[in-house]
Amino acid sequence: MWQPERINNGFREELLFELPEEKKAAGSVLWNPWHGCRKYSAGCANCYVYRIDRSHGKDASLVNKTKSFSLPLEKKRGGHYRIPYGSFVYTCFSSDFFLDLADEWRPQVWEMMRLRADLRFFIITKRISRASSCLPVFWHEIKERVDIACTIENQKEADSRLDIYRNFPVCRHTIICEPLVGPVVFSSLEGIDKVSVGGESGPDGRLCSFSWVLSLRRQCQESGVSFFFKQTGTNFEKEGKVYHIPRALQQPQALKAGINLP
Repeated sequence: MWQPERINNGFREELLFELPEEKKAAGSVLWNPWHGCRKYSAGCANCYVYRIDRSHGKDASLVNKTKSFSLPLEKKRGGHYRIPYGSFVYTCFSSDFFLDLADEWRPQVWEMMRLRADLRFFIITKRISRASSCLPVFWHEIKERVDIACTIENQKEADSRLDIYRNFPVCRHTIICEPLVGPVVFSSLEGIDKVSVGGESGPDGRLCSFSWVLSLRRQCQESGVSFFFKQTGTNFEKEGKVYHIPRALQQPQALKAGINLP
């Protein structure tokens, strides 16, 4: 059963949508050791963290440790860990794990990951260019259990991030094209295991074209790479017609397209 961390109702509702469908019911937990971020590239323009914080009168550019910072090591009254054995932990979804403003806290997080050898952690970053310099000395001990995916939202970021990520020392290479805000043609998908694609949610979500999605699927199919169409986004164009799709239907409509590749 998917278990959100102790977060306000706005974030709980939004992050239920942000997490991939296949993970929500698979013993997954959300852990945000710090909150807040600085906008970094085109995909950040309508950031859901900024949008939700703004609705609560908060400034999402202020980065702070959360009350859940030590969640993986917290125990219940009976002595059992709050995060159950074998859980899949979505990590740092209200910030970027490799944000420079969090450099002083990250070593403690790596150590918690090392200590909880029974858990698997999942991180998504746009800052792949500085990720290698942030890895712990014991990375080789934990990398099988820590998945680090890279966001590529448009052609510019494909050109700048793909080769860096391809050579990044993770066991599974996953590209997240979300929010997909333009067509993307990869130079090569060699070394990539999966591409996940999604349009932009939220009231100001930018247009996502089905033709861009199909192009990415075709590239994956030709390269033998797994493909997952996660969500349509709010404004979705197909065959020249633009559809305004309610939040609750964006993932079901993507699934209905039936274009995922194993």
